[in-house]
Order: sequence, then structure tokens, then C-alpha cells
Amino acid sequence: MSAIGALDIGSNSIRLMVVAADGSVIRRESEVTGLARGVDAHGALSDEAVASSLIVLARFADVMAHDGVTRFAAVATSAARDARNGPEVMRSIAGVLGREPSIIDGEDEALLSFSGATSGAGRTGRQVVVDIGGGSTEVVEGEVHVTWSHSYDMGSVRLTDRSLPGRPASAAQLSAASAEVDRVLSETPIRIRAEDVIGVAGTFTSLAAMHLGLGRYDPDAVHGTILTRGDIDALVGRLAALTIAQTAEIPSLEPRRAPVILAGTVVAQRVMEALGAERVFVSEYDLLDGLAARVAALGQD
Repeated sequence: MSAIGALDIGSNSIRLMVVAADGSVIRRESEVTGLARGVDAHGALSDEAVASSLIVLARFADVMAHDGVTRFAAVATSAARDARNGPEVMRSIAGVLGREPSIIDGEDEALLSFSGATSGAGRTGRQVVVDIGGGSTEVVEGEVHVTWSHSYDMGSVRLTDRSLPGRPASAAQLSAASAEVDRVLSETPIRIRAEDVIGVAGTFTSLAAMHLGLGRYDPDAVHGTILTRGDIDALVGRLAALTIAQTAEIPSLEPRRAPVILAGTVVAQRVMEALGAERVFVSEYDLLDGLAARVAALGQD
């Protein structure tokens, strides 16, 4: 049997996972392209972001060929959902990948995130998963099956564009950003409570690496890190005091995340407040794992 590939064309980064026939992970790779930047204001994916994304996807296509991938799935999330030229861009991507990615809705995004996150958490019973992306944030509750979920049109890139374009950020700017997140959350109130949650995707994993003071990003060290609300509050204060250039110098942070990591941290802060959560278990398992499992289970693309 041949390898399986999973591609997540996200609002801030494009990620690849390749899984061998025996279920072992051959590779995980991620490249920040900022696909969603400007979508909130202009309603379209920019030529620059699309060009950068196509370069990354062409490289990932070569990587999958090298790894012997014969079946793969590619999905696009919030940025593609929101942009009027999303379908056109997907057709352009088909010229690189050989097939058109699926633009999935928020409900499916939440389901894939929950499936992936819970598969690697080593926890039993009811779980609440929070997936902070560039354009949207998914909150999902379930045990074996999802019992409640919602995708909120708020993420690290979207909040940066709306409320936190520059650095350092003043107390007034942080207050306005928090209020904007709360406004979006109030449109569909979170009706579940959870003392602790599983946090997935780039905001949470980056915060864990910074909290640990890593000299470079180490997924093995990051996975399973527990962050308290106090830890996240402290990281908001730390990041707000830095310029974007200073943020990019944090050793464990992907430099291209520097413009949006503060906004992502504010989103994390407000979602945890809405849930009443005191702790977050940071997981390296996420939507990609759920997508790869779906491809394997279907036995087809």
C-alpha cells in the first residue's frame, strides 16, 4: 500500500501531512503564506498571497510525489469560504495539485479538528476542542461523537486586520480587540462550559513554545503542554509590548507568524473566558490528522 497525504490550505498557513501505509507519520510541514490577509477588508484573496500559496503547494506536490503518496485530500477553510474569488483560486490550485481542493464549511472544519485533536490527546470522556485559525475559530464539544460545535468568523489574521495592525499595542487597542472577539462570540453564544480544553493549531502551539522558552520550535516538547489562563494573560502582555520585528526574533516562533500571534493570543484569552476554562492542553494533533484518517477510512480520495 502507498502513502496518504493531507493538505490544509488555511487562512494563515498551508500544512502537509504524509502518513505511511502502516499509519506512521512520514512528515508534517507548514508554511505561513497569510492567505487571508486583506480578505476581511476587500473580500478577495490577494494576488500576492495566492502566488505565495501556489509556490508552497507546488513544493508540497513534489514532496508528496517523493514520498509515494497515491491518495490525498486537500481542503481550504475560512479564507476560501469568505473570498469572492475563492472558487477561482481553487481552480488555479488544481493546476498545481492535479485536483481542486474542497472548500469545507465551518461544521466540517470543526469535525475534522475534533477528530484529529482527540485522537492524539490520550484523554477519555467529554472533551472540548478549540481550534484558532487565521480566519475562524472552531469550538467543539463531544466524546465519541460531536455534540455541539460552532465556527466563529474570528481568527488571528482577521482580528489583526480589524483591531491590531501595529505594535506595540496599547491597553486601549487590546481592550478594543477583546471587545471585537466578544462581539463575534456573542452572535452565537458558547453554551458549554469546560474547566480545561484541548487547544490546537498555530496560535496555541506557538504560545506553548514561547511559554516553555524553547530555543527552537520542538513539537515533541510542545505537545501536551498545559497553559493556564494566567499564562495566556501573561503572554498577551508580553507580546503587546513588542514591535513586530522584536516578536519575529522570539527563537521558537516562526517569524512570519509575528504580525498575527498577538491577535491569536487575544482570541485564545476571550474564548477561554467564554468557556470558563482555566487550562488548555496543547496538542500537535489537529485537522490534518482528522483529514488523513478520513482518507484512510474511505479508501479513496
